[in-house]
Amino acid sequence: MISYDFDYYKPTSIKEAAELYQRLASEGRKPKYFSGGTEIITLGRLNLVYTDAIIDIKGIPECKRWGFEKNELIAGAALPLSILEEEPHFPLLKQTASEVADYTSRNKITLGGNVCGQIFYREAVLPFLLVESDVIVGGRKGVRRVPIRTMFHQELTLESGEFLVQIITEKAYIDAPFLSVKKRQQWETGYPLITVASLKKDNFLRFAFSGVCAFPFRSDEMEKVLNDATMTYEDRVLKSFNYLPRPILNDMEGSEEYRLFVLKNTLVDFLKHFESGGVHE
Repeated sequence: MISYDFDYYKPTSIKEAAELYQRLASEGRKPKYFSGGTEIITLGRLNLVYTDAIIDIKGIPECKRWGFEKNELIAGAALPLSILEEEPHFPLLKQTASEVADYTSRNKITLGGNVCGQIFYREAVLPFLLVESDVIVGGRKGVRRVPIRTMFHQELTLESGEFLVQIITEKAYIDAPFLSVKKRQQWETGYPLITVASLKKDNFLRFAFSGVCAFPFRSDEMEKVLNDATMTYEDRVLKSFNYLPRPILNDMEGSEEYRLFVLKNTLVDFLKHFESGGVHE
């Protein structure tokens, strides 16, 4: 049970939500945007999250969009992850999202909740980093569209009062060859050890990672090394580790040494898989 009370609001437009946030904040309140609520409930029970005003964005039509418009795929922030796997417009996203928690939880966990959450895995952002999607965010200054790699630095760097509305992806990326693997030390639906996602575009492999550090990331420097075919698979991987962010996670799911061991073997498998032609089409 959450140990504090809060007021609940459900605006029906981006403008209404942003204005409501600003009004509540100006009154000294501590509003939070809400789409699925799993993290607020989980962390609220542990007194790690506090709010006295919930702003539910599920009533905003733009936040529930899922489908193509012209040559772009629009994914609303309030979509549950289960929808992304049931209506697989984006195969890499389907694969990655389908491995977050279990199906019952994915009915509640939303795309925006996962991408903007405090729990450090946030695997749903990996495909969007790989395809260099744009994010649509709303706030007191209105609506703006920004490349996700410009805004995502360990987390989505939203301004005060802003919220994620949509993530937009060019259709040209949707069917690129890909691979996504989640490694767990324990049971099938336990917390992951690491997740690695990769996509091949213009004969160049892109990689994004979760569970290696306390935030998801994509590294241009690592990719340059991993694509250097003059070296052996293992030499490429070991050299790429020079560009890993630090520190590497060391927790109950696995030590730093074990994570790096699993990551090395996973990346070698990825390189063999792609360069032998065994990729998803």
